[in-house]
Amino acid sequence: VVCIFKRIYTINKHHLFKHLLLGLKKIALKKVFLQKNMRPLISFDWALKRLLRQKANYGILEGFLSELLKQDIVIKNIPESESNVAIAENKFNKVDILCENHLGELILIELQYSTEFDYFYRMLFGTSKLISDYLNIGQGYGKVKKVYSVNIVYFELGQGSDYVYYGKNEFRGLHTNDLLQVTERQKQEYQKYAVYQFFPEYYIIKVNNFKDVAKDTLDEWIYYFKNNELPENYKARGLDKVSDQLKIDAMTKQEKINYEAYIKSARISHGMVESAKIEGRAEGMAEGMAEGRAEGRAEGKAEGKAEGKTEGLEEGKAEERLNTILEKISIAKTMITNGIDKALVLKTMGLTEEDLK
Repeated sequence: VVCIFKRIYTINKHHLFKHLLLGLKKIALKKVFLQKNMRPLISFDWALKRLLRQKANYGILEGFLSELLKQDIVIKNIPESESNVAIAENKFNKVDILCENHLGELILIELQYSTEFDYFYRMLFGTSKLISDYLNIGQGYGKVKKVYSVNIVYFELGQGSDYVYYGKNEFRGLHTNDLLQVTERQKQEYQKYAVYQFFPEYYIIKVNNFKDVAKDTLDEWIYYFKNNELPENYKARGLDKVSDQLKIDAMTKQEKINYEAYIKSARISHGMVESAKIEGRAEGMAEGMAEGRAEGRAEGKAEGKAEGKTEGLEEGKAEERLNTILEKISIAKTMITNGIDKALVLKTMGLTEEDLK
């Protein structure tokens, strides 16, 4: 058997060597790709705040919007508006930018980290305000600008398992269920071929619902939003510019200092928000347990079961208190691992050094 194997190997050693070289080549190419594309990239929220308002970087936004809206977007300018005014006090949970494309349409991009229960109202207000602001006194309604609302959120907005949602206005008959259409004259006058095109259109990208598997070019952008790095073998428009223009390594020393300070402050801000949530849940649990004890006493007096209810409620209270402390400790350790000052974390979370052990 050994002799037969040696003979086979002698005959095929050139073929085996060729496959070995091919395998090594693939490994080398992958290493080059990782070195080129997996290096840290600037987060999209920082880019929106500081870099993408510059005309030289319009191509990045154009690429993203083209993939999202499924049309070729050319940004004409980024007009002065409340959304685009720089505010001295840094905002870590919300970033927005307003763009005007080559057709004169307005595209409002908003990025939000922390939970906002009235966010749907904010979306409505944002589009409504733009429509009002861009219609001059005396102009006819035919001059109302088309508005797109693009919302990139890192919290659980509404209930839904998808990570990209789209909304538009349509009108259907109550009796016939037919879709209301535009007339031929309206098509010629306004260059719109469906009723929904007169109204704002809404996009919601729920980043945290994305499972890190890029199935199409829009997914490749969402992968970047979530991971601050590019997926392998990306093809989406604009991501080549992200790779070239948004490298942390390409920053000046002062830009790096500013960026790192921003990221650190953002983490602290988000940590404090999470702490507030935990404390709110703890207070809610305490109130609920107090109400439960009161109800238990009342029922116990009536039914003679006060002792059993009291013991059960006390056990539940102790368990909830332990779970709350463990959750705080877990979040604190994560914040410290991410470079946030330990003393500040312990003070914010109401913990001690002994708790972390």
